[in-house]
Amino acid sequence: MALEFKLPELGENIDSIQVVRVLVAPGGAVAVDQTVLELETDKATIEVPSTVAGTVAEVHVRPGDKIRSGQLIFSLAGSDAETKPAAAEAPAQAETKPAEVSEQPATGEQAPVATTSEATSAQAPTPSPVASADHQVPAAPSVRRLARELGVDLTKVPVSGPFGRVSKDDVTRAAKQASEVRPMAAAAGASAPPLPDFERWGAVERKKMSLIRAITAEHLALAWSQVPHVTLCDKADITELEPLRKQYAGLAEQEGGKLSMAVMVCKIVAQALRKFPAFNASVDMEAHEIIYKQYVHLGIAVNTPRGLMVPTVRDADTKNMVALAVEIQALAAKCREGKIKREEMEGSTFTVTNLGRVCGTYYTPLVNYPEVAILGLGRAYEEPAVVNSEIVKRTVLPLSLAFDHRVIDGADGAAFMGWIKEAIKQPLLLALNG
Repeated sequence: MALEFKLPELGENIDSIQVVRVLVAPGGAVAVDQTVLELETDKATIEVPSTVAGTVAEVHVRPGDKIRSGQLIFSLAGSDAETKPAAAEAPAQAETKPAEVSEQPATGEQAPVATTSEATSAQAPTPSPVASADHQVPAAPSVRRLARELGVDLTKVPVSGPFGRVSKDDVTRAAKQASEVRPMAAAAGASAPPLPDFERWGAVERKKMSLIRAITAEHLALAWSQVPHVTLCDKADITELEPLRKQYAGLAEQEGGKLSMAVMVCKIVAQALRKFPAFNASVDMEAHEIIYKQYVHLGIAVNTPRGLMVPTVRDADTKNMVALAVEIQALAAKCREGKIKREEMEGSTFTVTNLGRVCGTYYTPLVNYPEVAILGLGRAYEEPAVVNSEIVKRTVLPLSLAFDHRVIDGADGAAFMGWIKEAIKQPLLLALNG
């Protein structure tokens, strides 16, 4: 009798998931834990491993299809078809041997699966406790890979199977519980009024929000409802900084980065956050405390085909401009290719967003909650200015600083903006005072 492989529950709170690649074909062989599908989520491409082995008889999905959990992916034919053995089928002679777990390599390459023959007693009525360190948690490499893709901490996953061994179902169940979010209206603090019947006035078309767009919308609604925004706008003179950028751009290119004006401003902002710790903080209104972070992790807003994403550059204040250029370039590429990891998008303390490549001067960027400030860059332009009693041409960069008025007063915002402006106008100041 033919076996079937159906899409497991992946823990994403969406109706369907798009197929990026199908890695099996009719007539081909498939093995247990072999990657058979690549699916697109809001932040990355997830590899789906097979739980069956044998010869593929028919494939029921194609790239671009929208599929749901439980949907038939492919079927097997032939007497050689088999399913992945359950842990309960471990040989009885292994009852007294301790569990051993093979570690998944950091590169993501497939490692040997830990053998169930060395599991704890098959007669144990309850699962053994999960170890405190992630690498000590009994789990197959495919399970560890799935946990990394879904951002699940294996040490916190409740184990339902025997021998204290984490299964894929355990991981996807934990991911689903973690991904459950409140409706957007609840995040905004009030119920939205019902929409009118737009079809009364003409034809309409409804399209389901992508997962990343829905999450972004909720997060921004939360930020707007929780943070009393104040926006301070000004312009920085980049006339002296722009020639330096062009002069040293080749150094960054040799290392695989791009020395843009935004990268140079990120370096200046990272140093400013050391000078002005209130901008590198969060507020705890329940405890009436301000949390000052002793690290500077910059969030960098990146526009992707699937929506806005904000990867994190850790310890940005300790890195030079070339290193920042390389890391920002790499993170942006991961976002656009759908390969960014969840941990690479967490922990930012201040965000920089840039509309300069498109258009616009001043705007109100929304603070990336629970941060307390964000700096928006506009498109640089030339204007006349009076310098030493003479009218000269200068190049200026529009800056828009939005901040949480519960933590930062207007005078503090002006001081922060002023420091950044002077560091941009006179680049040597960063070396002298940085």
